[in-house]
Amino acid sequence: MAKMYWQADADTETLEGKRIAVLGYGSQGRAHALNLRDSGCDVRVGLRPGGKTWAQSTEDGWRPERPADAVGDADIVAVLVPDMAQPQIYQEAIAPKLRKGAMLLFGHGFNIHYGQIKPPAEADVTMVAPKGPGNLVRRQFEAGAGVPCLLAIHQDASGSAFARTLAYAHAIGGTRPGVIETTFKEETETDLFGEQAVLCGGVTELMAAGWETLVAAGYQPEAAYFECLHELKLIVDLIYEGGFAQMLRFVSETAKYGDLTRGPRVVDARVRETMKRILAEIQSGEFAREWIAENAGGRPKYNALLKEDLEHPVEKVGRELRERMSWLQPKAEVARIAR
Repeated sequence: MAKMYWQADADTETLEGKRIAVLGYGSQGRAHALNLRDSGCDVRVGLRPGGKTWAQSTEDGWRPERPADAVGDADIVAVLVPDMAQPQIYQEAIAPKLRKGAMLLFGHGFNIHYGQIKPPAEADVTMVAPKGPGNLVRRQFEAGAGVPCLLAIHQDASGSAFARTLAYAHAIGGTRPGVIETTFKEETETDLFGEQAVLCGGVTELMAAGWETLVAAGYQPEAAYFECLHELKLIVDLIYEGGFAQMLRFVSETAKYGDLTRGPRVVDARVRETMKRILAEIQSGEFAREWIAENAGGRPKYNALLKEDLEHPVEKVGRELRERMSWLQPKAEVARIAR
């Protein structure tokens, strides 16, 4: 069983007198910076002047600096800009200014694992990866709870990298629900696989396919939306609270029988083989090379596929229905601000 760390395991003294530079103020950057500040840490925010998050950071009470200026006197540099922006900001702002003995901390292992960033041997290189979006990391922290985190050490030049990284995880609320030690390889590969095969790619394709099947058979698009998209949250909430057992406890016997007999026909041996191939592409670096090249080429395939997704007919139906659901509006506003 994985080793877990809790609040009592964190040595908060390891962050005393340490200055933390948080680079990026998007979903995770904003949450980390605010949580660290509320935990009493000395935090600076490094942002591109005039960027879309500069105004948001000033509204939150920060005096944002250029990334290179924030890095210059930092003991810990939290690199929380998007994956594809990290290599450039590392070369231009971090590498020339990184203090000897400073620690580089990432929220995801992509660029270290796939060799896009190669820090100096004298630097600690670590990771704290919350298993949830930034707005949830912030909300849970404010509620006195937290989001579980993964922790990894890539380089321990100082001999105290683990203690400082666990203290950082504690300061953003991660030790409340627990911190699991992992590796950059495991976090990166499982994260990419989960996004592609289940959480984003798998689930959205399954929902769209279900909706299309019902509409093609003559059912009302609105009824199909409620059945294949809207109700998914109810099922996921049950699983989140208590696993498959909780879900099976609360659905009908008819639903359970359909689950047990038809579910394996949807996710069959062919789907499982496809999942294995997707995982192999991640493990070999094929996906990373493809995505890096796509990004470098201006993202033509990405933009075309994204446009296709956003223009899917189910999006129009869902948007019209959600406009009538007044209870969703506050959450939609939170999501807009977090972006």
